[in-house]
Amino acid sequence: MKKYIYISILCSMSALLSSCNDWLTEEGPMVTNAKDFFTSGETATQCVNAAYAPLMWEYNTTYYPEWFIGDVVSDDALKGGQTLLDMSDVYDLENFKTISNNGLLLDYYRAQYQGIARCNLAIEEIPAINLDESIDEKLRNRLTGEAKFLRAMYYFRLVRMFGGVPKVDFVVYSSDLWKQPRATKDAIYELIISDLKDAEAKLWKKSEYEDKDLGRATKGAAQAMLLKAYLYMHNYSEAKKWGEAIKIQEAAGEYDLCGNYADNFTLEGENGIESVFEIQYMNDETSDYGEGNGFTRGTFTTILTRSRSTAFGSSSAGWGFNKPTQDLYNEFENSDPRRDITILNPTDAEIINSTEEIYLGSRYCNRKYSMMGQDGKYIPLSHASRSPLNYRVIRYADVLLMYAEACCEENATTEAKAALEKVRSRARGNNPAILPEFPGYNNYQDTKDDLMKAIRHERRVELAMEGHRWFDLCRWNIAKKTMDAYKANETPEARAEMADFIEGKHELFPIPQEEVNLGGLEQNPGY
Repeated sequence: MKKYIYISILCSMSALLSSCNDWLTEEGPMVTNAKDFFTSGETATQCVNAAYAPLMWEYNTTYYPEWFIGDVVSDDALKGGQTLLDMSDVYDLENFKTISNNGLLLDYYRAQYQGIARCNLAIEEIPAINLDESIDEKLRNRLTGEAKFLRAMYYFRLVRMFGGVPKVDFVVYSSDLWKQPRATKDAIYELIISDLKDAEAKLWKKSEYEDKDLGRATKGAAQAMLLKAYLYMHNYSEAKKWGEAIKIQEAAGEYDLCGNYADNFTLEGENGIESVFEIQYMNDETSDYGEGNGFTRGTFTTILTRSRSTAFGSSSAGWGFNKPTQDLYNEFENSDPRRDITILNPTDAEIINSTEEIYLGSRYCNRKYSMMGQDGKYIPLSHASRSPLNYRVIRYADVLLMYAEACCEENATTEAKAALEKVRSRARGNNPAILPEFPGYNNYQDTKDDLMKAIRHERRVELAMEGHRWFDLCRWNIAKKTMDAYKANETPEARAEMADFIEGKHELFPIPQEEVNLGGLEQNPGY
């Protein structure tokens, strides 16, 4: 009896072995494979939509919009808030006191990898979907291109903050695969370039999208990101080439500068002629404070950066973060109308509580994302802390100035001057007496070196408080020189909080310690 039971359990070593193995490896009920899910165009679109979502995230255990790095760590802004202790993670970042357990960096780092994981799934599964009435080849290619663009965007955000990071360009189905070593910075940039080139070939032009799909990655967005990535790699000939590619789209009417600079920062100006890529937000009336990532479709940026004063709307007072510095205010030419569009300079009467509204000597407030009406009052929000205002990641003015920079580096100074002048001309408007053409301002001479200084100046004032400045200083290799000079001229209160900038250390941030421990990762130098 036992002999036959034993044989029935093991089957036999011949004909029945394969059938027994099939039975042992069959998946149980209620198990769905990825390929069972990816069966239609609707599914593919939903998967790519999910890959966009982590770009929106600004809060998990703390607030972590990228401008806390791009503005506040630079010479453009101070942390702000109610007191020095308000958002202590940002206080450490702005004063070069960051250590590897910084909560903002951990939330930011993990959000990017959430986005990468979602992109990897889309990139792996969508090309294998069978074509039918719900998805043709053009749409399948576009959706794959969107996922490639987004993966490049997430890795670009990581590499310019942390240097080399783990390279995960596959879906992690096994626990044996989740632990990956740090790749080199060059390897990450190679992946970024590869993804963007593939995306550029597959994506549609902006005008090919229906209105309901505006905000998706486009061919022009991929070209702009290639221009940007190559600038960071100091490959100026390739940067210039991709700048010329998107300028062809300008000639075809896809992109241009909008007529009024301030319109870039309004609800009405969203996804307009100057928009190359922006993070989409919408009205969200839900009360989900403290729920973590993914629990809001509105942005916190508006309430975070509004003045704490009730003088601009008693029901709309903000939290006073990201306060422009005097150094930034002084960078603007006196006649530059962009200064008052960018920086709110409240009067004494408009400062209700000076101990909370003046931070380390700065009374200024960021105006660009505050949604201030023409009456000088903040536009009420549907929810006390949620705003529908999109965040402009790449404007066409940014593209023109990146192109000008690449041209200058390649000694194509005529093209560089033309791109620079186009940006200044819009700011000048109908008043030729202000903002003269290069080199007729700031004591510039008509030399390549001064042309580069003029382009860098223009980037600072045109894109002020849009999260670019810190990353520009680092890629130009002038962070140490600039921050030392800024510190020397800051208020005594601000200088008292600042640690010394250490060259070779502070250009990057520490890999979050929890990630170092989990993955056995090598930490950045000095941390």
